[in-house]
Amino acid sequence: MSMEKVDKRISRSTAALRRALLELMSAKAFHAISVKEIVEKAGYNRGTFYAHYESKEMLLDDIFSQLIDELKRSFRAPYEEVEIFRIDELPANSIKIFEHFYRNSSVYTTLFKSEVLLPFKEKIFGSLMEIASEDLDYTHDSINREFLLIYSMNALLGLVFHWIEGGFQYSPDYMQDQLVKMINWKPTSTRINKR
Repeated sequence: MSMEKVDKRISRSTAALRRALLELMSAKAFHAISVKEIVEKAGYNRGTFYAHYESKEMLLDDIFSQLIDELKRSFRAPYEEVEIFRIDELPANSIKIFEHFYRNSSVYTTLFKSEVLLPFKEKIFGSLMEIASEDLDYTHDSINREFLLIYSMNALLGLVFHWIEGGFQYSPDYMQDQLVKMINWKPTSTRINKR
């Protein structure tokens, strides 16, 4: 049997196991799901499962890793071809992060309703912090760089998480456009609502 056929078979079985776990998680808590249920749902046996994963936690980590790798690519999309990233000239359609979340909306919806939400959010935040600090030279004479990164990533992910939790009520195009407007909005004053 050729390596290509073996690779395709592995890819097909791991994809089926990931899908099965997510389907089960949409109906019950992660801690209550057994490996037996996963393999039955996927149409494989325990031997196939253990050939790829030591535990259901490792399978879940594989789901996280795939999503986060794709998320990193979408985060880098607006600046991967340029030397200087002009944030003030950023076209909304160059922002791909919302498209990533929307394309994977069913997976994110399942994960956001599950008990694994907190560690998942932490992994997303940590990975975006890591690539932003590696890729982008955020500097300001009087602002602590670490604070600036934390502030920026919390703002971006706060918006994304709110959008997911609201059931993807708005289109990715609308979200991209709103983000660009917020980035470029520099308020100097605000009206006080009197009570």
